Amino acid sequence: MDTMREALIGDAGPEDIRRLDVPADYRAAFLRIEDTSMFDGVADRDVRKSLHVGTVPMPELAPDEVLVAVMASAVNYNTVWSAMFSPIPTFRFLRQFAREGGWASRHDLPQHVVGSDGAGIIVRVGAGVRRWQVGDHVAIHPVQVDDQEHATHDDAMMGAEQRAWGFETNFGGLADYTVVRASQLLPKPAHLTWEEAAVNTLCASTAYRMLVGSHGARLKQGDVVLIWGAAGGLGSYAIQMVKNGGGTPIGVVSSERKAEAARRLGCDIVIDRNEIGLTGDVSDDPQQVIEVGKRLGRQIRAEVGRDPDIVFEHTGRATFGVSVFVVRRGGIVVTCGSSSGYQHTYDNRYLWMKLKTVMGSHGANLQESLECTRLIADGRIMPVMSAAYPLAEVGEACRLVQTNQQIGKVAVLCMAPSAGLGVTDAALRDRIGNDRLMPLMDIS
Repeated sequence: MDTMREALIGDAGPEDIRRLDVPADYRAAFLRIEDTSMFDGVADRDVRKSLHVGTVPMPELAPDEVLVAVMASAVNYNTVWSAMFSPIPTFRFLRQFAREGGWASRHDLPQHVVGSDGAGIIVRVGAGVRRWQVGDHVAIHPVQVDDQEHATHDDAMMGAEQRAWGFETNFGGLADYTVVRASQLLPKPAHLTWEEAAVNTLCASTAYRMLVGSHGARLKQGDVVLIWGAAGGLGSYAIQMVKNGGGTPIGVVSSERKAEAARRLGCDIVIDRNEIGLTGDVSDDPQQVIEVGKRLGRQIRAEVGRDPDIVFEHTGRATFGVSVFVVRRGGIVVTCGSSSGYQHTYDNRYLWMKLKTVMGSHGANLQESLECTRLIADGRIMPVMSAAYPLAEVGEACRLVQTNQQIGKVAVLCMAPSAGLGVTDAALRDRIGNDRLMPLMDIS
């Protein structure tokens, strides 16, 4: 029996937590190195077949790390990639990290504990940790950086050794415990439940950097922003940030159910991709890309009178050529991913002759993540959770995301025995209201 778990569920204080022993192993969602070829020649890389839930050994804590009891986590597309072993098995990342030696060598194991979101309670701190204490309630920023790299001190995302926790490192968040660096910690928004706090950090901070932060598209009041996948995790936060910043969000979705989700989040204009003829990947047909772009452009101009200033891209191959075509002269296509494929094709004439910009963006640095979390803590950005699964059913949760059936984010309850726990500022929660805090939970 994990007495630490019982104590944390019972709201134990810091002194009680310190007195309890940390278990020698813990429950986690993990991949096995012997399974990396299981999908060779298989069309449907069903992640339910590769994700396992079981016990793994507890790692030793480095001086700059903390051990967090994970109350809740969430599914991101990088976990889907990990479980598909595509485009490459993530065990390669773990081996590469381990070559640094020292504490990094712990990560090269025959099992990979995955997950890049989480919220929980600190139960141990390393000898070098100064700003955080046992018992603190935290959300976890998903980027691990090398503080001895020069570039890190200008912008952490420019450091060559920055890594995505739980994707390019081991000991991820889809587990009862996780090991993270102290430089990944953020205060948990006090009015949120564990699962609401767990779904935000990766997608919300990524969208913040892309649109709002000084390293992104620098959204201005009045900007028209086209958002692909507007009802997904990234798109749901992008809508809110554009709306908060005085812009006009235009969301593209694939169904009426997802259109309703986008409207609830404040999307001014919602376009069904089927109505513009984008029913699949048109990237191999340059003329069709232009035709789809013309139809989309006409619809946007009919609604707002001009072409979009910014295109929020993360879907990749299936939409990228249309994005480059449709953004206004001098506009920006900002991209952070390629869920439909990472080999992009576009007509470069529409880029160079109309002075457009393609901007790459990846994750967020800790300051950007803190600024984003403050918006959430102030009730200006809402969590976009639409479902919560127990850790035992993490395969089903990941399959939902893999098949693009989810709306917003899918949470995973880890150590939390049920949803609805973890609120420490009930007054703020009451002022905001449950309906605003859970805009996507009742969309069927």
